[in-house]
Formats: sequence, structure tokens, C-alpha cells
Amino acid sequence: MSDEEHHFESKADAGASKTYPQQAGTIRKNGYIVIKNRPCKVVEVSTSKTGKHGHAKCHFVGIDIFNAKKLEDIVPSSHNCDVPHVNRTDYQLIDISEDGFVSLLTENGNTKDDLRLPTDESLLSQIKEGFESGKDLVVSVMSAMGEEQICALKDIGPK
Repeated sequence: MSDEEHHFESKADAGASKTYPQQAGTIRKNGYIVIKNRPCKVVEVSTSKTGKHGHAKCHFVGIDIFNAKKLEDIVPSSHNCDVPHVNRTDYQLIDISEDGFVSLLTENGNTKDDLRLPTDESLLSQIKEGFESGKDLVVSVMSAMGEEQICALKDIGPK
């Protein structure tokens, strides 16, 4: 056997799950849920009672946290749903490159250069205008299920 046969791709996570199970009947409005493999914020929940031998069903309406699309799902209330691990981290904005990527400063002093500018027009213009006028900007990055996106902006004063 040669050495070339034993190469494998290693992924840089600790094997932590992107989601965790939660009973459908316990998920409330403003919580998070996975609908059609997309992380969503729940905007509406309605529970229906069913006939003699059926299950009560939960009807979820959620908005995708990355592309703002509306998604719906109906799940028996006793069954488990996937709930995404959603994290929000603040980074200081250092630079905006020509190709639409941002350079961010992490808490430990390293830079993070793999994020694109947001697609939301108002947020995009706020970031560009604030950066061009020389303000110190802090962006909030929402991450869930292996995706990350800038979702908010804070101005912490002039440089």
C-alpha cells in the first residue's frame, strides 16, 4: 500500500452539531427553528387540535435569518424539530476591499477576512458611508448552520 491512498480531508470543527432537537410544542414566537434546511426566526406559531386519534399540530411561520425569505412548516406538537445554534458576535470593521469583502478585527486581535458585505441595501450604504467618513464601526455578525452574515452596525465614535 502506498501513502497516497490514506489522505483525507479534515474539517476544522470539533464535531459540534449545527442544530439541536426541541419538541415542536415548546417552540415559541421569536425563537429559532430549521425549516427546509434553513435557519429561521419564528414569527408566528399556531397549534391546532385534531380529531379522536390524531396529534395536535403546530404550524410555524419563519423568516430565514440570512435571506429574509418566509418559510412555513407543520409539525405534530409531540415530535422534535431541529433548532439551529445561532450566535451573534461583534467585530470592529478595519477595511472594505474592492471585491466586496470586509476585514474585521476579532476580540483576540486577529483579523477575519472571509465575510462579504451584506446584501441589505440600507445596511450596506450605512457601512460604506460610515467607513468613508472615518468612523469607528462595530458590525454584528450572525452565524448559524455554517453560514455567517453581517446583520447590524454600531457606531462607536470617530477614530
